[in-house]
Amino acid sequence: MPRPIRATIHTAALANNLDVARRHAPEAKVWSVVKANAYGHGIERAFPGLRETDGFGLLDLNEAIRLRELGWAGPILLLEGFFDPADLKIIDEYGLTTTVHCDEQLRMLEGARLSKPLTVQLKMNSGMNRLGFVPERFRAAWERVRAMPGVGQIVLMTHFSDADGERGVDYQMEAFERGARDIPGERCLANSAATLFHPQTHYAWVRPGIILYGGSPSGKTADVAGLGLQPAMTLESELIAVQELSTGQTVGYGSVFTAERPMRIGVVACGYADGYPRHAPTGTPVLVAGVQTRVVGRVSMDMLMVDLSTVPEARMGSKVVLWGRGLPIDDVAAACGTIGYELMCALAPRVPVIEQ
Repeated sequence: MPRPIRATIHTAALANNLDVARRHAPEAKVWSVVKANAYGHGIERAFPGLRETDGFGLLDLNEAIRLRELGWAGPILLLEGFFDPADLKIIDEYGLTTTVHCDEQLRMLEGARLSKPLTVQLKMNSGMNRLGFVPERFRAAWERVRAMPGVGQIVLMTHFSDADGERGVDYQMEAFERGARDIPGERCLANSAATLFHPQTHYAWVRPGIILYGGSPSGKTADVAGLGLQPAMTLESELIAVQELSTGQTVGYGSVFTAERPMRIGVVACGYADGYPRHAPTGTPVLVAGVQTRVVGRVSMDMLMVDLSTVPEARMGSKVVLWGRGLPIDDVAAACGTIGYELMCALAPRVPVIEQ
C-alpha cells in the first residue's frame, strides 16, 4: 500500500466560495484567479468547481492553454501580461486578455501583428509599487494603447497592497481616480480582501483569489468567520507509530522537544518533503481522530510527531488532518509564522490528490 498521506480537493467548496464572492459583489463580473496552478490545488481539479465564473486570471501561458484544452471558451486574463514578442502570437491564437504594465510591453504590442482585436487591461501603479504606470503617466500610456490598431477594449486596473489591513484602500483609490479621471472603460480593481470588505472598489470586475480556496486574505481565520467560506483542500494522513515517552526523553532531530511528564506521541506520515513546513514549531495545531492536539519536536523529511495526551484512543492508523476540514489552514500557517497561501502552494507533487 502507498503511504497514507493524501490531499482532497473539495469541488463543491470551490463553487460555494465563488458564490460567496458573487454575493459580496453582485453587480460585478468575476475573474477567478487560478495562478500558481490554482494556488496548489491544480487547474484541472479546480476548474469543475469554478466553471460558473465569468473569467479566469492566471500568469502562465501554459496554464491558459490548459484551460482552453479543458473546454473553457470564456475570458482568460494574463495578470503579468507577456514577456516576449513571441508570447503575443500565443495570446492572439488562444484569444487571451493581457495586462500591460510597462513601456517595454507597449513597445512589443505596437510591433505585433494580430489576427483580431486584443483586449488589454492597462495597469496603474496606484501605490503598491510593483507593476503598472504611475498615475502621472497613466493617461499617456492609455493614449498610446488606444492608438494601436490591434487593440480593442481597454480595461483599467490596479492592485491593492493593504485591502486586508488597517491602511485600507482609500489612498490607492484616490491615486487611481486621479490618474484615470475622464478615461472611459471598465474598471477592475478588487482583489479578495477588497471584494469582501470594500464595496466601493467593485466596479465592473473583481479578482478574488485566496477566498475561492477558503482562505483568509489577512491570514486570520477570524476575519472571514461567518462569511460561509469552505476549505477547498484537506491534507490528511495517519499515525504510523505510537511511542511512550518518560519524563526527560526527547523527540526527533535536534532533541528540541523534551517530555515534561510521561506521555504518548504519535508519528504521522507527513513531512517537509510533502510540503508541510519544516519550521512548524511545537504547538502547531493538528487533528488526530477528530481531536485537536499539537505538533511536537522538529518536522522531518517524511514524518512529524504529535502529542497524544488528549487523544488516549489514538493508535496506529488513526486519521490525522494537517489542515482543511475541521482545521483552518490559516490557523496552521499562523502558528508557523506564514500564510495559508504558502502552505497551499507548497503541496508537494509526491502527495496523491483526489477530487471529492
